[in-house]
Amino acid sequence: MARAAAEGGATLLQLRVKAATTPDLVAAAREVAAALAGTGVPLIVNDRVDVALLVGAGVHLGREDMAVVDARRLLGSAPIVGVTIHHAHEATALPPGAADYAGLGQVFPTATKASPDPPLGPDGLARLLAAVRRAHPALPCVAIAGIDAHNAAAVIAAGVDGVAVLSAIFLAEDVTAATARLRAAVDAALGARRAA
Repeated sequence: MARAAAEGGATLLQLRVKAATTPDLVAAAREVAAALAGTGVPLIVNDRVDVALLVGAGVHLGREDMAVVDARRLLGSAPIVGVTIHHAHEATALPPGAADYAGLGQVFPTATKASPDPPLGPDGLARLLAAVRRAHPALPCVAIAGIDAHNAAAVIAAGVDGVAVLSAIFLAEDVTAATARLRAAVDAALGARRAA
Protein backbone atom coordinates (compact mmCIF):
# COMPACT_ATOMS: atom_id res chain seq x y z
CA MET A 1 0.00 0.00 0.00
CA ALA A 2 2.88 2.40 0.71
CA ARG A 3 4.31 1.80 -2.76
CA ALA A 4 0.86 2.24 -4.31
CA ALA A 5 0.40 5.57 -2.52
CA ALA A 6 3.83 6.73 -3.70
CA GLU A 7 2.94 5.77 -7.27
CA GLY A 8 -0.29 7.76 -6.94
CA GLY A 9 1.54 10.95 -5.97
CA ALA A 10 1.99 10.89 -2.18
CA THR A 11 4.88 13.12 -1.14
CA LEU A 12 5.51 11.73 2.37
CA LEU A 13 4.42 8.57 4.13
CA GLN A 14 3.88 8.16 7.87
CA LEU A 15 3.86 4.74 9.51
CA ARG A 16 1.37 4.86 12.38
CA VAL A 17 0.73 1.61 14.25
CA LYS A 18 -0.13 2.58 17.82
CA ALA A 19 -0.65 -0.93 19.23
CA ALA A 20 2.39 -2.64 17.70
CA THR A 21 5.16 -4.12 19.81
CA THR A 22 8.59 -2.60 19.21
CA PRO A 23 9.88 -5.62 17.23
CA ASP A 24 6.73 -5.61 15.07
CA LEU A 25 6.97 -1.87 14.49
CA VAL A 26 10.63 -2.11 13.52
CA ALA A 27 9.81 -4.93 11.09
CA ALA A 28 6.93 -2.94 9.60
CA ALA A 29 9.08 0.19 9.28
CA ARG A 30 11.79 -1.77 7.48
CA GLU A 31 9.20 -3.27 5.13
CA VAL A 32 7.66 0.10 4.33
CA ALA A 33 11.09 1.69 3.85
CA ALA A 34 11.97 -1.07 1.40
CA ALA A 35 8.69 -0.54 -0.48
CA LEU A 36 9.43 3.17 -0.79
CA ALA A 37 13.02 2.67 -1.95
CA GLY A 38 13.61 4.45 -5.23
CA THR A 39 10.36 6.45 -5.10
CA GLY A 40 11.80 9.60 -3.54
CA VAL A 41 9.00 9.51 -0.95
CA PRO A 42 10.39 9.87 2.59
CA LEU A 43 9.18 7.71 5.46
CA ILE A 44 8.39 9.05 8.91
CA VAL A 45 7.43 6.98 11.93
CA ASN A 46 4.70 8.17 14.26
CA ASP A 47 5.77 8.82 17.88
CA ARG A 48 8.77 6.47 17.99
CA VAL A 49 12.11 8.21 17.70
CA ASP A 50 13.92 4.96 18.52
CA VAL A 51 12.35 3.15 15.58
CA ALA A 52 12.93 6.11 13.26
CA LEU A 53 16.59 6.18 14.27
CA LEU A 54 16.97 2.45 13.74
CA VAL A 55 15.49 2.41 10.22
CA GLY A 56 16.82 5.77 9.04
CA ALA A 57 13.41 7.45 8.90
CA GLY A 58 12.00 10.72 10.14
CA VAL A 59 9.49 11.03 12.97
CA HIS A 60 6.17 12.72 13.69
CA LEU A 61 5.57 13.80 17.28
CA GLY A 62 2.36 14.58 19.14
CA ARG A 63 1.83 16.36 22.41
CA GLU A 64 2.48 13.26 24.55
CA ASP A 65 5.66 12.25 22.71
CA MET A 66 9.33 13.11 23.12
CA ALA A 67 10.12 16.83 22.97
CA VAL A 68 10.92 17.90 19.44
CA VAL A 69 14.32 19.35 20.44
CA ASP A 70 15.30 16.03 22.01
CA ALA A 71 14.18 14.13 18.92
CA ARG A 72 16.21 16.47 16.72
CA ARG A 73 19.24 15.98 18.97
CA LEU A 74 18.98 12.20 18.59
CA LEU A 75 18.13 12.10 14.88
CA GLY A 76 20.40 14.87 13.66
CA SER A 77 19.53 17.46 11.05
CA ALA A 78 18.75 15.24 8.06
CA PRO A 79 15.63 13.24 8.95
CA ILE A 80 12.26 14.97 8.80
CA VAL A 81 10.79 15.87 12.18
CA GLY A 82 7.13 16.85 12.23
CA VAL A 83 4.84 17.93 15.03
CA THR A 84 1.12 18.11 15.59
CA ILE A 85 -0.32 21.45 16.68
CA HIS A 86 -3.85 21.58 18.06
CA HIS A 87 -3.80 25.00 19.75
CA ALA A 88 -2.09 28.37 19.28
CA HIS A 89 -0.13 28.04 22.53
CA GLU A 90 1.53 24.89 21.15
CA ALA A 91 2.78 26.93 18.19
CA THR A 92 4.31 29.58 20.41
CA ALA A 93 5.93 26.90 22.60
CA LEU A 94 7.60 25.22 19.61
CA PRO A 95 11.29 26.21 19.47
CA PRO A 96 12.23 27.97 16.20
CA GLY A 97 13.75 25.62 13.63
CA ALA A 98 13.08 22.46 15.65
CA ALA A 99 10.45 21.00 13.30
CA ASP A 100 10.38 20.63 9.53
CA TYR A 101 6.58 20.82 9.29
CA ALA A 102 3.46 20.95 11.46
CA GLY A 103 0.23 19.00 11.15
CA LEU A 104 -2.73 21.16 12.20
CA GLY A 105 -6.04 19.77 13.35
CA GLN A 106 -8.16 17.89 13.71
CA VAL A 107 -10.02 19.63 10.90
CA PHE A 108 -12.95 17.24 10.48
CA PRO A 109 -14.23 14.31 12.55
CA THR A 110 -12.35 11.07 11.98
CA ALA A 111 -12.72 7.52 13.21
CA THR A 112 -9.01 6.75 12.91
CA LYS A 113 -7.78 8.84 15.84
CA ALA A 114 -9.37 9.83 19.11
CA SER A 115 -9.02 13.50 20.02
CA PRO A 116 -10.22 15.39 23.09
CA ASP A 117 -10.48 18.53 20.95
CA PRO A 118 -13.50 19.34 18.75
CA PRO A 119 -12.93 19.51 14.98
CA LEU A 120 -11.73 22.92 13.80
CA GLY A 121 -13.42 23.05 10.42
CA PRO A 122 -11.85 25.22 7.70
CA ASP A 123 -12.46 28.49 9.58
CA GLY A 124 -10.86 27.21 12.79
CA LEU A 125 -8.00 25.80 10.73
CA ALA A 126 -7.40 29.23 9.20
CA ARG A 127 -7.29 30.80 12.68
CA LEU A 128 -4.86 28.16 13.98
CA LEU A 129 -2.71 28.54 10.89
CA ALA A 130 -2.54 32.30 11.44
CA ALA A 131 -1.25 31.70 14.97
CA VAL A 132 1.36 29.24 13.67
CA ARG A 133 2.47 31.68 10.96
CA ARG A 134 2.91 34.45 13.55
CA ALA A 135 5.24 32.22 15.57
CA HIS A 136 6.90 30.37 12.66
CA PRO A 137 6.39 32.24 9.35
CA ALA A 138 8.26 29.73 7.17
CA LEU A 139 7.07 26.47 8.78
CA PRO A 140 5.22 24.29 6.24
CA CYS A 141 1.80 23.28 7.57
CA VAL A 142 -0.55 20.47 6.59
CA ALA A 143 -4.12 19.87 7.70
CA ILE A 144 -5.00 16.60 9.41
CA ALA A 145 -8.13 14.51 10.04
CA GLY A 146 -11.16 13.68 7.97
CA ILE A 147 -9.79 15.07 4.71
CA ASP A 148 -10.64 13.57 1.33
CA ALA A 149 -10.80 14.59 -2.33
CA HIS A 150 -14.20 16.24 -1.76
CA ASN A 151 -13.20 18.62 1.04
CA ALA A 152 -9.50 19.10 0.25
CA ALA A 153 -10.13 22.34 -1.69
CA ALA A 154 -11.80 23.98 1.32
CA VAL A 155 -8.89 22.92 3.51
CA ILE A 156 -6.28 24.26 1.09
CA ALA A 157 -8.28 27.49 0.78
CA ALA A 158 -7.74 27.96 4.53
CA GLY A 159 -4.05 28.49 3.70
CA VAL A 160 -2.24 25.24 4.52
CA ASP A 161 0.47 23.83 2.28
CA GLY A 162 -0.96 20.32 2.03
CA VAL A 163 -3.00 17.59 3.68
CA ALA A 164 -2.32 14.46 5.70
CA VAL A 165 -4.73 11.64 4.93
CA LEU A 166 -5.31 8.07 6.07
CA SER A 167 -8.80 6.72 5.40
CA ALA A 168 -9.41 8.42 2.05
CA ILE A 169 -6.39 6.61 0.64
CA PHE A 170 -5.72 3.44 2.60
CA LEU A 171 -9.33 2.33 2.95
CA ALA A 172 -9.90 2.75 -0.79
CA GLU A 173 -10.15 -0.27 -3.05
CA ASP A 174 -7.47 1.22 -5.35
CA VAL A 175 -4.84 3.05 -3.25
CA THR A 176 -2.98 4.45 -6.26
CA ALA A 177 -6.13 5.86 -7.85
CA ALA A 178 -7.38 7.30 -4.55
CA THR A 179 -4.01 8.97 -3.96
CA ALA A 180 -3.99 10.37 -7.48
CA ARG A 181 -7.52 11.82 -7.03
CA LEU A 182 -6.56 13.47 -3.76
CA ARG A 183 -3.27 14.77 -5.17
CA ALA A 184 -5.13 16.26 -8.16
CA ALA A 185 -7.65 17.96 -5.85
CA VAL A 186 -4.86 19.40 -3.68
CA ASP A 187 -2.79 20.54 -6.67
CA ALA A 188 -5.83 22.21 -8.26
CA ALA A 189 -6.70 24.01 -5.02
CA LEU A 190 -3.11 25.18 -4.56
CA GLY A 191 -3.09 26.43 -8.16
CA ALA A 192 -6.38 28.28 -7.66
CA ARG A 193 -5.07 29.89 -4.47
CA ARG A 194 -1.88 31.05 -6.19
CA ALA A 195 -3.90 32.48 -9.08
CA ALA A 196 -6.28 34.42 -6.81
